[in-house]
Parts: sequence; structure tokens; C-alpha cells
Amino acid sequence: MEFLYPIRRPFHLSLSWVHPPVLDLHPFWKGRPCGTKSKIRFLFWKRRFRPSEVIFDLDAKIARLAQIEQETLKPDFWNDNEGAQKILKERTALRGGVELWEKLKAELEEAKGYFELAKEENDEETLKEVAARIDRVEKDLQAAEFKRMLGGENDRNNAIVSIHSGAGGTEAQDWASMLLRMYLRWAERRGFRAEVIDTLAGEEAGIKSATFEVTGEYAYGYLKAEVGIHRLVRISPFDAGKRRHTSFASVFVYPEIEEDIVVEVKEEDLRVDTFRSSGAGGQHVNKTESAVRITHLPTGIVVQCQNERSQHKNRAMALKVLKSRLYELKLREQEEKAEALHSAKKDIAWGSQIRSYVLQPYRLVKDHRTNFEMGNVDAVLDGELDEFIQAYLLQKAG
Repeated sequence: MEFLYPIRRPFHLSLSWVHPPVLDLHPFWKGRPCGTKSKIRFLFWKRRFRPSEVIFDLDAKIARLAQIEQETLKPDFWNDNEGAQKILKERTALRGGVELWEKLKAELEEAKGYFELAKEENDEETLKEVAARIDRVEKDLQAAEFKRMLGGENDRNNAIVSIHSGAGGTEAQDWASMLLRMYLRWAERRGFRAEVIDTLAGEEAGIKSATFEVTGEYAYGYLKAEVGIHRLVRISPFDAGKRRHTSFASVFVYPEIEEDIVVEVKEEDLRVDTFRSSGAGGQHVNKTESAVRITHLPTGIVVQCQNERSQHKNRAMALKVLKSRLYELKLREQEEKAEALHSAKKDIAWGSQIRSYVLQPYRLVKDHRTNFEMGNVDAVLDGELDEFIQAYLLQKAG
């Protein structure tokens, strides 16, 4: 695997000391098991970077860090609190990048020393330790490369996710609730905070729809890979005849817009309805009309929130979701994509799915965009989605 960072000045992590032909000729390998030799050669060869270096814009990052430090020392730095917070957030990200590459450079230099020692002392155990160290470095490099794919304008933002059940009735509504749990578990695994904004319960089981917010760095960048139709095949727990059913649910993801981005929403373009909450809430439920539904008349976009206890808070959250959806719609129109967001949704039915989750007659989760698949369906439904997301982003980066 090659990791290329095509920016200005190269930051060298030379790996020429592990060139496989040199290993072939070295007396250290005489009498060694072929498997061990092949394993070490593979590990080292796999980690060669073209041209034996990782190109990283270290100087530019260090220069920008120095510039930020000077800005933070200015007497009026905190006059604009929001602007100051944005700059400090950038500083944290830059520091993380510089520290990562300094760490990788040190680890590779250390591995080089161990490798030379292993050759001198004819020590296979030390060589295995070198291979393990290189393996760890590669994983860190893969993580860094993965983050580089998340360079879109809104990729660092929080995300607002909507799930809607499709064809399949109660089966589809149960499937939608399974997807909701899957994404909440994924967020928990990544250390993100997820908050359910609104749910509409199914008639017998599951949910007809749900909207939730995921807060964390690159939440939108990751979750945008999940937009589309998700298909489930299983023996229905709601069918007395134990027949196999196919269900569908859709997932849509919107970036939460930054506070400094202005999205104009005119009051005359809104229809605001209030109703009694139908969700959890103890004695508060159904006693006051605290839930809020907002319809944006020009686009037909409808959002609602009933998670908060006060009508004021529910209205504020609903407006927040509406602005995010309008912003996403505006971006899509600007980029001249196929259709605007509200008219680009495919039918939630057969033939339009991006991923299939098959529980019967075999067990497999397959992404139809990338052909990446996993047999451990239970793990996927418990939130292990990173490999699917990574495969999609790699394909898009292409």
C-alpha cells in the first residue's frame, strides 16, 4: 500500500534499509523458515512508500501553528469569542497532525535500530518485534490516510441523521429501529455523542422514522457514506408462517451547519404546528403541546422535534435541523448534482439499495457500491461499520 501526500515539501520517512533484495542476500536468512522470511519480507515490502518517503506538509503546519500562537497573544484575541474558539480548534487539529508524524518518524527510526541489531546478533525474536512495530506504524498511517479522505468542506462537522422505514410494513418499521440502534452503537464505539431528536413509533413494532444528532469530529464525513437505501432479508419474527421477508429503510445525513454560516429562513415561509409528545417523558407526555413540527413551504421539507420538554427548545432544535437540510440542499444545487436533495430520493424498495443485510438463508452484509462484505452480521448490527465506511471513502477518493 502506498501513502501519498502530494503537498509542497517532502517529510522523509526512509525505509530503504528494508529493501527485500538486500534481505535475500544477507546471511541472517540462511536456514530460517521460509514462512518467517516471507512474512518479514512482505511486511517490509508492503510498507515501502513511493519514493521511500511519506510526503507531508510539515513546514506549513508548523508555520501556521506559530502564526496561531502569535494571534492568541494579541490583547483583543478574545473580543470575538466564536472566532477565537474556531482558531483554537484549528490549533488542536494542527498539533495533532504534527505530533502524529513526529511519532511515526521516531518509531521507524527505532525499528531501524532494532533491525540492525537483529542482523548483527542473528536474533529472530527481535526481528519479529521489528515486524510488529512496523505493523503498528502502518495502522497509524492508514488512519492518517483515512482522515485525509475527509477533506470536504463540511466533513469535520457534526451530523444530523434521518431514518425512514420503507416497503415492508411492520417488518420495515422494525428494521428502521434496528438501523437506529446500529448507528447509535457506532457513535458510542467512536466516542461520539448521539442524541435522538425525534421518533415516530411504528403501528405494531419498531419506528416509522427517527432523527438524531451525532456530535464529534468528522461525524458528517464518516456518516455521509451511509446515505441510501438499506435492505434486510430475514425470517420474519412477525410472521407465524416463519417465511422469509425483505424490508427496506432509507438513511439520509446532513451536516450540522456552523454558527457563522448564514442560512436565511423567512418566517412567512414556515408553517409551525404544535402537538402533544408521543414519546417517552413520564407524566409530561400528552399533557402539553410541547412537540413542534415545522414545514418549509418553498421546498416542502418537514422537520419535527419532541425530545425536549419545552416547546421553545423543541422549536429551536427543529429550526437547527431545518437549516442543516436547507444548507445541504443549497450545496447540492451549487454543485450541480443530479437533483436537489428533496427530489433525489429513490423509492425505498427493491433495486435501489446501497447495502444488503442478509440473515437468511445465509449470513452476510454486502455493500453494493464497493462490493465490500462481512459475514459477522451481528457485529455489523452492533455498530461495527468502520470498514464499510472506509471502503466507500477510499472508492470515492479514487
